[in-house]
Amino acid sequence: ILLTNFCIYDCAYCVNRVSSNVPRARFSVDEVVRLTLDFYKRNLIEGLFLSSGIIKDSDTTMREMVEVARKLRVEHRFRGYIHLKTIPDAAPELLADAGLYADRLSINVELPTESGLARLAPEKRQPGIKQAMGALRWRIDEAKEEKAAPRFAPAGQSTQMIVGADDADDRQILVTSDQLYGSYRLKRVYYSAFSPIPDASKILPSKAPPLVREHRLYQADWLMRFYGFGVDEIAPPDAGMLDLEVDPKLAWALRHPQQFPVDLNIGAKEMLLRVPGLGVRNVKRLIASRRHRRLRVEDLARLRTPLAKVLPFVVLADHVPGTGPNGG
Repeated sequence: ILLTNFCIYDCAYCVNRVSSNVPRARFSVDEVVRLTLDFYKRNLIEGLFLSSGIIKDSDTTMREMVEVARKLRVEHRFRGYIHLKTIPDAAPELLADAGLYADRLSINVELPTESGLARLAPEKRQPGIKQAMGALRWRIDEAKEEKAAPRFAPAGQSTQMIVGADDADDRQILVTSDQLYGSYRLKRVYYSAFSPIPDASKILPSKAPPLVREHRLYQADWLMRFYGFGVDEIAPPDAGMLDLEVDPKLAWALRHPQQFPVDLNIGAKEMLLRVPGLGVRNVKRLIASRRHRRLRVEDLARLRTPLAKVLPFVVLADHVPGTGPNGG
């Protein structure tokens, strides 16, 4: 929930910007605490995700958000999940306090490029955002490495980028995500498709991007984190945008026919993970099974893999692409 939709910032893409004429509302700290406890006790929620517009200044807002988390944890012994969306230019001691009570902290980079941020959210600065992320990473790492260190945001930190509000292409977005994962050990980068807002600035697009674009970015993000793909493999320098018609793994496979078919009985794990239609869990199961017997089409069917998608790219004991009834 939002602590308030009042905000002193004028981010062009935000419906709650200071120049917007939307009706305003504000919860008190105690109201958020009561609402959270009430819904939690009735099993309607598993925890609290708290964000806010900027009230008066960053420190005032951050102080109230931390106080919500502190009251829940200390005064009410709340054991549910707490995620606080923190404010990067708040005082370091407030960010440090936030991590003592929250399971996860997030600092939104908002847009993938510094130029886009300067154009659409002039009060925000990418260097300050990254500095705050670095401070959180240091505290999270310290809490994990030092047994005597107090608990600090055990579920790590995350961020969010708006897709389609500026002219950044998919490659730029993924390059930024890759840098954020590597530099700050983020748990997740979330992608949010821009949605046109009332009384929008003329510098914003008049239309929302296709929702499938957001979906493709999540698929590409997954490939980078769990499948060993690099940005250049997913979005080559000469491409810019992901293919909206096919998923990024299939697109890579179609661009690299020389890598296929992969023999599932002897292929390396790294190549099995690149087969369209095979996920991490099923690759592990296939590798475990082939230690005892040669894999056949029925083994893929048993794992409920999408055979029409997988078979054109693999060799099995009873299958070679392009031959027989199962050939792709």
